[in-house]
Amino acid sequence: MAGDQPHPARVYDYLLGGREHYAVDRAAAEAGLAANPSSRVPPRENRGFLRRVVHHLAAEHGVRQFLDIGTGIPTSPNVHEVAQAADPGARVVYVDNDPIVLAHARSLLQGRTAYVDADLRDAERLLAAPGLRATIDLRRPVALMLVAVLHFVEDDDKPHDVVRRLVDALPPGSFLALSHLTGDFDPAAWERVAAVYARDGVAMRVRSRAEIAAFFDGLDLLEPGLTVVTRWRPDAEVDRRATDAEVSVYGGVARVR
Repeated sequence: MAGDQPHPARVYDYLLGGREHYAVDRAAAEAGLAANPSSRVPPRENRGFLRRVVHHLAAEHGVRQFLDIGTGIPTSPNVHEVAQAADPGARVVYVDNDPIVLAHARSLLQGRTAYVDADLRDAERLLAAPGLRATIDLRRPVALMLVAVLHFVEDDDKPHDVVRRLVDALPPGSFLALSHLTGDFDPAAWERVAAVYARDGVAMRVRSRAEIAAFFDGLDLLEPGLTVVTRWRPDAEVDRRATDAEVSVYGGVARVR
């Protein structure tokens, strides 16, 4: 049953102040907050990073196709809202594998937007999904969005290989946008959080900057490179009081050659 075990998308929604979660998700989130009282900061600043990335790619690089994998519970502004503000014809495909996400994503679909029920780790099936193929032309540049999802992919699932398979399916001129939790600044706090989630059956693997940078191997990072997300092209909505340890998320965007 959906409410028997916490789901990262619903826990994330709770931490953002949303309403689409179960008691088990709230309990997991509160346990995580007890382990690391700053746990609300990464989701908030990560959402800001997502918004800035989509706007930059749409407005400055002319990207008109976005593939958002691990989209989570829709939170405004969504990828399609930001992209379609730059061009109403922008195409967006959301990918997740949670029934609540599916229901809410479908209720928001508008314009050239679709939702695909698939698992990030099954890249071939995901890329072959009829909904994706009907919405996105993989012969033209695509922005692949892997925002706050890869820390839920365990090492045994070979996350770097998963990303490589997805990137290899994109034409030159595409982009990879990625953010990932790190324990670089406060390792003890994130070890406690990971242990809390593991007890609830949710695997979470925070990684070092070097491990995260490896996702971009062979690609050309845009300025300012791989950095704490609050430093990636910050705007007025960034919380400049948040420390690196509180944020604990690296983010970057790179062009596919």
